[in-house]
Amino acid sequence: VQLQASGGGLVEAGDSLRLSCAGSGRTFSPYIMAWFRQAPGKERDLVAAISWNGRTTYYADSVRGRFTISRDNAKNTVYLQMNSLKPEDTAVYYCAAAYGGSPYYTDRNDYNYWGQGTEVTVSS
Repeated sequence: VQLQASGGGLVEAGDSLRLSCAGSGRTFSPYIMAWFRQAPGKERDLVAAISWNGRTTYYADSVRGRFTISRDNAKNTVYLQMNSLKPEDTAVYYCAAAYGGSPYYTDRNDYNYWGQGTEVTVSS
């Protein structure tokens, strides 16, 4: 499956952004979907993940309560709604897909497909 992330930009602290990740090439619905982010000089970390049917989600502690992951399998798209953005949310955000039996994975090595990344910059 090919993934195309979009929606990043430059915003101020406290603002909101919604990232989108459109999938193509294969049926989207069987895949676990996730958003990772990578800040300069840091590792790529999991931000949020969602099961194939949308019923189970996972959030990193740093974003829980501010970010919401969702998916629309009919549109082959997964979203990340980011509210109350902070400067420490600045990073390149990547969407990823994994095919497996668990509701989600937290290890980036378990994800098979990656989008190209979309940059989010939050100014203070």
